[in-house]
Parts: sequence; C-alpha cells; structure tokens
Amino acid sequence: MRIITIEREFGSGGRELGKRLADSLGIPCYDQELIDEVVKLHNLNPEYIEHISESDIRTVYPRTIGHRFSSMRAVANDSIKVAASQKKVIERLASQGDCVLVGRGADVILKDQKPFRIFVYADQVSKIDRCLTRSEKGENKNEILRQMKRIDKNREIYHELLSDTKWGGKENYHLCVNTSGQEIKSLVPALTSYIEQWFQNH
Repeated sequence: MRIITIEREFGSGGRELGKRLADSLGIPCYDQELIDEVVKLHNLNPEYIEHISESDIRTVYPRTIGHRFSSMRAVANDSIKVAASQKKVIERLASQGDCVLVGRGADVILKDQKPFRIFVYADQVSKIDRCLTRSEKGENKNEILRQMKRIDKNREIYHELLSDTKWGGKENYHLCVNTSGQEIKSLVPALTSYIEQWFQNH
C-alpha cells in the first residue's frame, strides 16, 4: 500500500504539492476532506473546525496528556473532540488504500503503516510571496508573517503532543523538499519518480 504523508511549513506550497503529487500517482489526496469528515461527525461549521485545528492547543490540554487519545476523549472540549476525530478519520482513510494525507500529524498517527514521510519547507521570502499571491483577504506582509509564525508554532506543538520526534527534523522524514523560488508543479515529476522507486524497494 502506498501511503504518503506531507507535513509542511505555512506558505511552503505543501498543500498544492500534495494534490499534484496525488494526481500524478493516480491516488486520492486528503486535506480539506479530513475536515469535511470531522464536520459530518460533529455537525460543526467547517471554518470553525479548521480554526480550532490550527489554534494554540497548549491552552486546551496539558502536554502530559501526550498522545493518549483515550484520555482526550474524556474531556468535553471541541478542540479535543476534533483532534480525536481527525485521528480516527486519518486511520480510516489510510485503511482504504493508497493515498496522500496532508498535515494533521498523519505521519505520526500512521507510523505503524510505514508511510513515505515528506516535509515541505521554504525560505521566508518565498513563503510570504506565495501567500501574498494567493491571499483572498488582502493581508499585508506583516500580517502574513505573524500568521505564518503562529500556525507553524501550533503545528509544531501539536506534533509534540503526538510524538517525541521533532516536527521538521530531517531525520524524521524520508524526504525534505525545499520549494524556495520553485514552481510547485515543476517539482512533481521528479518526486513522483523518486517515490515510485522507493515503494518498489520497500
């Protein structure tokens, strides 16, 4: 089974890379779809779920809970429910067959399935430029920079709650992709070839 997980810095183009890579491999990509599945489970607004998924979860539950989702389910809090539900959804989607999963700690949640783990990053200038190009709200550079730092920090914290490994640490991924100054679609053919070869050998 070909399971590929993508963790990414905000603005690095990881979401686009995941979708283009999945198309190239002819397999599904789950990103927004993960949120849609959680919406069905809890009947919450999709924008609200996406917001609390990226919020500062240090204020929601202590680090001592770690990755014990059984403990998390006992806490009556939307953020806890969403985190636990995302875990279930990720496990169910991965069990259905080949796929690409973007973010939400899928690389850690699915570690027993031995996914091909990718981390996507870029320099600050490239990330800000990409965000400015795609912004629908007209944010300026300073606003995007603040958002970038906040979201990446929260992704790092969430990852720490699931695992002892370092989010973004090169030793924890099969491939780290630097998208600085690159057009995402230009990277896909080489990545597709590399990943196909990797799965043939494992």
